[in-house]
Amino acid sequence: MFSGPPADPAAQNRLGLFLTTAAPRPVGLAPRTGAIPGPPAARSRTGLLLVCAAGVLALLVALLGPGIAARGTGELQMPGAGLTAALRTVLFTALALHLGELLAPQLIRPVRGRPRTPVRSWAVLASLAGAAAAAGQIVRLAVVGGLGLTETYGTREGGLLLVVANGLVLAAICAATRRPDLALIPLAVVVGAEALRAHPETYSPAVGAALTVVHLTAASLWTGGLLYVLRTMWHWRGSPVAARTLLGRYARLAAWLYAALAATGTVSTLRRLPLDVVFTSAYGRTLLTKLVLMAVVSALALAARRRMLQDHDPSVAHRLARREQVVLGLVVVVSAILTAVPDPHRISPGG
Repeated sequence: MFSGPPADPAAQNRLGLFLTTAAPRPVGLAPRTGAIPGPPAARSRTGLLLVCAAGVLALLVALLGPGIAARGTGELQMPGAGLTAALRTVLFTALALHLGELLAPQLIRPVRGRPRTPVRSWAVLASLAGAAAAAGQIVRLAVVGGLGLTETYGTREGGLLLVVANGLVLAAICAATRRPDLALIPLAVVVGAEALRAHPETYSPAVGAALTVVHLTAASLWTGGLLYVLRTMWHWRGSPVAARTLLGRYARLAAWLYAALAATGTVSTLRRLPLDVVFTSAYGRTLLTKLVLMAVVSALALAARRRMLQDHDPSVAHRLARREQVVLGLVVVVSAILTAVPDPHRISPGG
């Protein structure tokens, strides 16, 4: 966004992806059309290395992003902004993974003729990583403010981060039980606390928090849901009809999530970013970068949906959706940077 070994388990790599060995095909028979190709073990190991490298690169971008965005603006960068952006990248990723795992089964169950091979859950590890990231932000806040942990919990931001950390731990516990859907309750609390934390401003903070709740929820469901769907399609690569049906069901939901993101993002931008500092503030520059990435995501999503409607072979749409997922990962990083740059109202003449 489920757990358990596949019906026909094979070797399992460190990330929990199951590799199956295709049966030898008689000479002279062409490969089955429409099947999503499954990479051999060597390519799978290469893919894992690329994923790890991408994760390290994403954290590096988050660490350096606030400083690069603020260069030449004259704004005072908050202490530890890069570390904050990196920790929030982990937190947002954890939310997306867990919420996506809660959403995707609702899309999978109605698919007829689907394989019974389950997808291994990453929810427990994701939520624990998110809790660690929230705890890391508490420690950073204590160090920067010269406070003890108990005193830090008493601050507004420290108290909300404590709620986030505890909520993610509870979500991980729920994910490990037979009722993983109960994790929706602590995850809802986490989203609400994060929305409140992100809006300490004095101008209509309740409106900003409400917009962030919708925006963060929709973004997490889109990103995490797509990842779980892609992982499921990989497991269903021998059943192209079921894989195509699943991607179609996700695409219809993603259209509504996109509309929610566009609406809340537009309103949030109009209320938070003065037009006179769009190009001269770190917030404005980061937001423009996010808009460009969202345009790329939109183009890839439309291309994948078009190919899905025109072609019964899901492999091309699957490839385009994978590219969409990569760019969405960059959007998560830029969104984390956006929370770590100064409020643009501070340098706006009208602010």
